[in-house]
Amino acid sequence: MSVLCYNKGCGQRFDPENNPDDVCTYHPGVPVFHDALKGWSCCKRRTTDFSDFLSIAGCTKGPHNKEKPPEPVKPDVTTSGEKKDADDQKPKFDEYIISAPRPQEKIHRPSADEPMGKLQHKVSTSLKQALEKLKLSENAEEEKEEDSDEIKIGTICKNGGCAKSFEGPTSDSEVCAYHAGFPIFHEGMKYWTCCKRKTSDFNTFLSQEGCTKGTHLWRKKDQGKKVVPCRFDWHQTGSQVIISIYAKNAVPELCYVEANSTTVNIHVIFEGEKEFEQNINLWGVIDVSKSVVNMMAAKIEVAMKKSEPMSWARLDLPPPVPPPKENEKKEEETDSEDEVD
Repeated sequence: MSVLCYNKGCGQRFDPENNPDDVCTYHPGVPVFHDALKGWSCCKRRTTDFSDFLSIAGCTKGPHNKEKPPEPVKPDVTTSGEKKDADDQKPKFDEYIISAPRPQEKIHRPSADEPMGKLQHKVSTSLKQALEKLKLSENAEEEKEEDSDEIKIGTICKNGGCAKSFEGPTSDSEVCAYHAGFPIFHEGMKYWTCCKRKTSDFNTFLSQEGCTKGTHLWRKKDQGKKVVPCRFDWHQTGSQVIISIYAKNAVPELCYVEANSTTVNIHVIFEGEKEFEQNINLWGVIDVSKSVVNMMAAKIEVAMKKSEPMSWARLDLPPPVPPPKENEKKEEETDSEDEVD
């Protein structure tokens, strides 16, 4: 007759007469639920989805177990209605308690006015190769333009979203319908910042008519740096907090990240003329000397070393709540007096 296995993460039925030493795959630890993450204390995998948590495969091999674990003892109430001594009501099995991070105000927090230092840069081979290709293509275009001051027939208008080509002097009198903003590609959606008509289809995006009227631009002008938004996110490990900035082909010589123990300032120049800045008042404290910036072709990672191995509740420290004004205090005192009456 088959019986139920009570090993955590198994739940299968088995024959007690046929129970080899490696037939069961289970978790010897206990469930861990902390900071929206779910997992087992015996292995490192964590997930935010409860269904994924239930499907985490066991990390230990052993025989099936038919012994049902003891249930927690329910609080017993005396005839007078009082609960019995708490020590007598404790569960008869070991508990696993996770220590929450200490409140922020109890941790020594260095001053935000500490001197800032630039983080060390590590440039990947992929970024070096991408920048070299861009440089060669730009040089080739500049040489072509320098060969002749005349605009060649068939030259495409450089205004964003305009696909008209130069057919002669009459083309200069045409009205150019173009996008004054710049294209954004985010989470599968494509749109221009000037009109924000979002679409997931690339061909539909290319065929969107410009929202601004003007003259054609046959030669690209040097417009200088343009400050643009840039997608970035963060995650953490036990010892690090990593910020990812999704900026392609960043220029190492023009980019920098400076920080002190509680503040980080990010400055990125990418794709030639685009500029991104972000200043963050950090939730926790970092060790600047052990933090580094990893620059890759598709993104930049700012890996910051935690000064203490604790979980951060968020990336940035929320601004302090201003104290209530005198009028608000008087109103609260009046309300409390009314409640007493």
